[in-house]
Amino acid sequence: MAIPAVRKPIMTLYSGITCPFSHKVRIVLLEKDVECQIIHVDLKKKPRELAELNPYNQVPTMVDRDLVLYESHIIIEYLDERLPHPPLMPVDPVTRGRARLMLWRFNRDWYDLFPEMEGEDKRLAQRARTIIRDGLTVISPIFKDQPYLLGEEFTLADCALAPLLWRLPHYDIELPRQAKPILDYADRLFARKPFRSSLTDAERDMRR
Repeated sequence: MAIPAVRKPIMTLYSGITCPFSHKVRIVLLEKDVECQIIHVDLKKKPRELAELNPYNQVPTMVDRDLVLYESHIIIEYLDERLPHPPLMPVDPVTRGRARLMLWRFNRDWYDLFPEMEGEDKRLAQRARTIIRDGLTVISPIFKDQPYLLGEEFTLADCALAPLLWRLPHYDIELPRQAKPILDYADRLFARKPFRSSLTDAERDMRR
């Protein structure tokens, strides 16, 4: 009796165990139900092949056949175009432009502050926490009237914000009472099956 060959996934993702940028990509992969080999990378002991694939030797790095991609916002947009069902980017150009602007601003305004929060300079760490707390509080009112960032539909913008919201307790960021709408929104994101499946053990520990 012939033993069926084990099909190797076409895609491979090099993903940091607690890296929020990698977490975004894992959420999108699971929302798309993509068959992908995920290689969990210890950032203190990176595999040699990562430097051969990515000149910056960083995660996330995605390999799809002969194509190698890095930078989380590039990877998640590629995945949405490569695997269009379910769609995670708006159809109309105006709303799609808003989504891309959100993705860029999340990285520039908030995600780029993670090194400061993890650094030894307590003044910079507190400044970073304050910027994130105040920024999330400012956008909180939009969730009084809509379930997701761009309205009724779950999009890449929600995939991008979820890892940050998950890490708030870990970084001692406590949102004020008036930010309850965004905390309710966070609970909706965390309840999604793809999000729950995207978490590594180390990421689950961030909220224990």
